[in-house]
Amino acid sequence: MPATMPDLAILNDLDADVCSTSGASTTVIAPLTGGVLHELPVSTPDDVADAFARARLAQLEWARAGFAARRAVLLRAHDLILERREELLDILQSETGKTRGQAFEEVFQSATVTRYNALSAAKALRGGRRRSALPLIVDTTVRYRAKGVVGIITPWNFPLSLAAMDVVPALAAGCGVVQKADDQGALSVLALRRAFVDAGLPPELWSIVTGDGPVIGGAVTGNADYICFTGSTATGRRVAVAAAERLVGASLELGGKNAMIVLDDVDPLKAAADAAYGCFASAGQLCVSVERIYVQRGVARAFTEAFAARVESLRLGSAFDYSTDVGSLTSATQLARVQAHVDDAVAKGATVLAGGKARPDLGPFFYEPTVLTDVTSDMECAAGETFGPVVSVYTVDTDDEAVIAVNDSDYGLNASVMSGSASRARAVAAVIDAGSVNINEGYRGSFSTVDAPMGGIKQSGLGRRNGREGLLRFVDAVTVSRSTGLMQLPRTGTEFSAMAGPMVLLARVMKGARQR
Repeated sequence: MPATMPDLAILNDLDADVCSTSGASTTVIAPLTGGVLHELPVSTPDDVADAFARARLAQLEWARAGFAARRAVLLRAHDLILERREELLDILQSETGKTRGQAFEEVFQSATVTRYNALSAAKALRGGRRRSALPLIVDTTVRYRAKGVVGIITPWNFPLSLAAMDVVPALAAGCGVVQKADDQGALSVLALRRAFVDAGLPPELWSIVTGDGPVIGGAVTGNADYICFTGSTATGRRVAVAAAERLVGASLELGGKNAMIVLDDVDPLKAAADAAYGCFASAGQLCVSVERIYVQRGVARAFTEAFAARVESLRLGSAFDYSTDVGSLTSATQLARVQAHVDDAVAKGATVLAGGKARPDLGPFFYEPTVLTDVTSDMECAAGETFGPVVSVYTVDTDDEAVIAVNDSDYGLNASVMSGSASRARAVAAVIDAGSVNINEGYRGSFSTVDAPMGGIKQSGLGRRNGREGLLRFVDAVTVSRSTGLMQLPRTGTEFSAMAGPMVLLARVMKGARQR
């Protein structure tokens, strides 16, 4: 039976939280029931421009406030996220249809990201002295200047985590933010923003705009001093072009066709359980989840049987507690895409080992976690991203054959290696073309390590979020050099003639002393 929806206090005063003067709204559906969740105010391009104008004024004061003041606000927000976790969990489940456990991952990630950036920004961005080519004669320092107001475009699938991983480091660096939240994830983003505003963040510093990308997306990319985009590769290319035309920077996390290698030294039962989570968390609607598994022949039968059995045992449901393992897809569009990929594969000869059916008895968009074999290159699910609970299993003979198969993709976002040997797994991981590789885990190791950069290669994106690299996105390095007056630098031919010999000697002495 579809779930009974909780009352959501966030629905009060939405008009005050969303930048919208149009009076128009759009209907947002509750994935778990198919009924109307709420009416969301819609922004116009003028609303976006106004949000940027107000954010620019607020950003000047915020940047001048300094690291300590910003840190205090962010740490208070961290505590409020944890205090309000049950409310956030209800909102996340209501908007996305995911399980409570997988919603909890988002809440915890958001708090972790906030704490990390609050405590890391000063050290990462304070700048300092740099070695001059002429020590004592020239003194050089580097400082970091906040870029200004960042335009952030986030999708519906992980609204809390993906918002936090872009918004929080931008705030920590001294920037303002105008965020276009996907309509289906706006409530979660608004609830997160409320925690920051209640912690002392100036409301104008982080504005939320909503509406269709083709209508307001250009206003976001056209006003931003830096752009963060998470979404499809096709849309990411258009965002990259818009950024390039204005000569502003952009970080893009785009599509993936993430692969797992199962080596023949694994415990098949444990590897199967870990693989099932890596494939079907959030019903596979996660940019870093696994859609391809390459298992070595020596363990192929044992692993595949254990994997299919594990998948069949997963509990589907819409409960607002921790009693289920897999939730719902988020929309009718998602359901249609998943069903089309499975139907196409079966029609062309693929075998369904588990799942393969919609479950309208549980809710309108539920689809069983599905395991396919005998998948061939002419099937839509072979190389194209399904972004749903479907995984293809292939048998390979050697480590090299597995790596070649994994790398034979236009994408390079995430990968994983299952092995009983850490050294063997690291050797395989070292030659995989991906921005992150997890050993004996599907994605959570790299995804949760907010001190390490995260992002893709090839068609999976540009730039990195998280870690020091994630903070450096939002600043410009400014170099300041000063002539100390100890010795006059040459200005005329005669002065260069006199100085050339000593300068060559200095270069040789510095090399001999291994001085940069």
